[in-house]
Order: sequence, then structure tokens, then C-alpha cells
Amino acid sequence: MKFFKDWFKKKPLIDPIEITKRFDLVGRVGQGSMSKVWRALDTKTGKTAALKVLDKEKTERFESRFRGLTKPTEGEIAIQLQHDRIVRTYDHGVTVNGEQWIVMDFVEGVAMSFLVEMQSKIMQQQRLKFAIQLGEAIAYLHENNWIHRDICPRNVLLDENYDLKLIDYGLVVPNTEEFCRPGNRTGTAMYMAPELIKRQKTDERIDIFSYALTCFEMYTKEKPWDSGKTLEAILQHINQPAKDIRKVLPDFDEQIAATIMRGLETNPRDRWQKVSEMVNAFRAAAKRLGVSPYEKEASP
Repeated sequence: MKFFKDWFKKKPLIDPIEITKRFDLVGRVGQGSMSKVWRALDTKTGKTAALKVLDKEKTERFESRFRGLTKPTEGEIAIQLQHDRIVRTYDHGVTVNGEQWIVMDFVEGVAMSFLVEMQSKIMQQQRLKFAIQLGEAIAYLHENNWIHRDICPRNVLLDENYDLKLIDYGLVVPNTEEFCRPGNRTGTAMYMAPELIKRQKTDERIDIFSYALTCFEMYTKEKPWDSGKTLEAILQHINQPAKDIRKVLPDFDEQIAATIMRGLETNPRDRWQKVSEMVNAFRAAAKRLGVSPYEKEASP
């Protein structure tokens, strides 16, 4: 990819800034395990934006796992991503205190995790649309040689038109041999693929597993395994086949069910090998059901 070639030739130098001189912080809108997010006025552009500031110590601990490798920062990755299903990042840098910051378009909307929990009419009517749009975002990342590593409902936003935006690129790595070596176990525990939990060699199929699990949860409000409180507990049940979605929803559409269940196979060789294949299966179901990926689907 051109980005890799250009980036590795010369990593750009970025002058540190004082956050409060560049941004007027309106209020906190979110907090992740490694960052804080504000709604802010960007005085450089005059627009309302989402400002993400990474925790310095936690970010350094994470990046230390790739010692000896030249890993792009979250900002360097995010600013390259240009897709309708991905929140646009338009600037990034470091603060005078050495914290990384990223500034993105501010999305008025709701987190998918909220709609999953509420199982509102919006979720029930538009689940197939959401599944297809999320798959489009992941496919774009994979086509550009990135692995997201943290696909889950809390990293998905739905804008005011209920169109999907994938967010949070803090755990993204290049899809290369060096970054897929055994040992690096990062992500949201209950959405991790078995090979990731076991610290085995990984590839883009870990995102397919997390994608399928997210789709399972969109339709059922459940996970296909009982929740474990520790990685050890998760490891005990992750070796078992996923609960069949048709047992949770007996009248569930067979084609959609088979598509989700194949993505949840414990052995990555048995999963969809490309996320685009899984998305195409969802699209085929949508066409058969007369559903547009960009309009509401019929009631289940």
C-alpha cells in the first residue's frame, strides 16, 4: 500500500500543542480504557469536533508490545481512512505533555451498544442494514491491510439517520507477518477470537469472529457463550461451539443464521475467510427479503 511505503520512508515530525489553546472543550462525551473524548470547538477550523486524547502511560504500555517494530500511531492510521462507514479523522498530533490527540468529525447519534441493550424498534427494524454496513467498514480496513482487533457494539456509532460509523482505531495493526505473531492478546475480552485468546498467530479472521459475535448480539441481545469475568473463564468456554442462534430465535431466517454462525466458528479455517464473503451473504439475504442496506428492514 502507498501509505506504508510513504510512511516508512519518513515519519513526519509534529509540533506539540497545548490542547486548550487549539480547542474549546465543551464537555466530555466518552471515555475508553486508554482515552478520553470531548465535544470541542476546533478554533483552527471553526467547527465542532470530537477530540480524543490518549492516556500517555497506557498508550506507551500498549505500544511497547511492538518493541522492535515500527508501529503507526492511532492518529497516523485514522487519518488515512476515508470511507462512508468510518468516522473521518482530519488532524492528529501530540500535546506538550506527550499525549497523543486525534480530532474527528463529531457524530450526533447513539452507540450501537445502547440499541443492543434496549432492543428498540430501530434495532429490530434495521439489524440487517447495520450488519451489512459494519461489514463494509471492516472490509475497507482489510482491503487496506489493517486489522481492527476490537470490533464490538461499543465501537460502533449510528448517526442521526441511523447510518453506521465504525470508530476507535487504538488497537489497529498492519496486517503483516510481524504484527500477527503469536503473543499479543489485546481487545475486548468477550469479543476476542479463540486464537487471539490463546496467543496464537492471528490474521484478519479475528475481526470476522468479532463481527459475527456483534451481529449475533444485535439480533438476540445475548452472546453465544456465557459471559466470563476473566480471560481464564472465557478460555474454558471459548473451546465449545457457539450457541446456535436458531435456538435463541426458533423462527429466525435460515440464511442470516447460517451466515452469522459460520463467522463464529472456533477454528478460523472454518470461518468465512474474507469479510467481503460474509457481507455478500448478508446482501443476498437482504435482496431475497426485499431489504435495502440503506433503508429499514421489515419487522422480524
